[in-house]
Amino acid sequence: MAAIRFLLSIIAIMAIAMGLLWIGQGLGIIMWPSSSFMLADRQWAVNGAVLALFGAVGLWLLRRRRA
Repeated sequence: MAAIRFLLSIIAIMAIAMGLLWIGQGLGIIMWPSSSFMLADRQWAVNGAVLALFGAVGLWLLRRRRA
């Protein structure tokens, strides 16, 4: 059970990180890679916020159940 919880924690952290990257690209803050279709497209900022929120909630639930 501990291995599954660890794996889910890693997935949640990766979702948060990817969501933050999408937010940065969607808002035009992170202009990498230069040929990306996501740059300065507000929809990707919204998608990133949703993904980061799901990751944060998942991580919070995993940490809460540990105690």
